Amino acid sequence: MRKYLFFIIAILVLTSCDSGSFNNRNPYIANYGFSVQINTDLPAYNQLTFVGSGQKIYDASLSSYGIIIFNTGSGFRAYDGACPNQILGSCSNLTVSGINAVCPCDSAEYNLFTGLSTGKQYPLKPYQVEANGNLIRVFN
Repeated sequence: MRKYLFFIIAILVLTSCDSGSFNNRNPYIANYGFSVQINTDLPAYNQLTFVGSGQKIYDASLSSYGIIIFNTGSGFRAYDGACPNQILGSCSNLTVSGINAVCPCDSAEYNLFTGLSTGKQYPLKPYQVEANGNLIRVFN
């Protein structure tokens, strides 16, 4: 009886562990691989050194909507620059307004600390971030 109980507990523990996968699925935003490095010592990106500040970044390796990088005070968050609840089009380019990203299509505001917007189905599409000194690497 103890063998069976141990076996059942072991199976439950192994199947309930998080695989560490990074989920950023959104039906409106393509899931493509990229890697971009930002140097906050450069004047163009210096505002990212301040807590509670965000900046939209455009790079040749990114979609035409860019990415938003936000300094939370305990690290950085990065999101796709496209409105997550809209079919991509001329009005789906998010803008940064304080601690929020605003979608001009429907005026939805997404909190840059959490990526969430009240009443919206999809949060901002997150990307992975590594910070090392003055360098910030954002990748998918």
